[in-house]
Amino acid sequence: MRRHYVVSGRVQGVGFRQFTAEKAQRLNLSGWVRNLPDGNVEAEAQASAEALDAFEKFLRQGPSYGRVDRLLVDELPDLDSLPAIFEIRR
Repeated sequence: MRRHYVVSGRVQGVGFRQFTAEKAQRLNLSGWVRNLPDGNVEAEAQASAEALDAFEKFLRQGPSYGRVDRLLVDELPDLDSLPAIFEIRR
């Protein structure tokens, strides 16, 4: 299962990408995270539904210095080309 996320709020300049990558790696997710020019953070992850549900819970919480106002989630078809180790993109 693969999901696409867009996180809005105070999510840039607070370690959100690092927080996201650490949580994703602990859950053994494939995928990536990056900052968007509009101030949001975008991520894509692939794993079991249970692992993605746990990841989504972390995204809704965010790091201690951040604030998540909104999380948009879209289901996508699985891909073989996602990075096997969750990565931070620029």
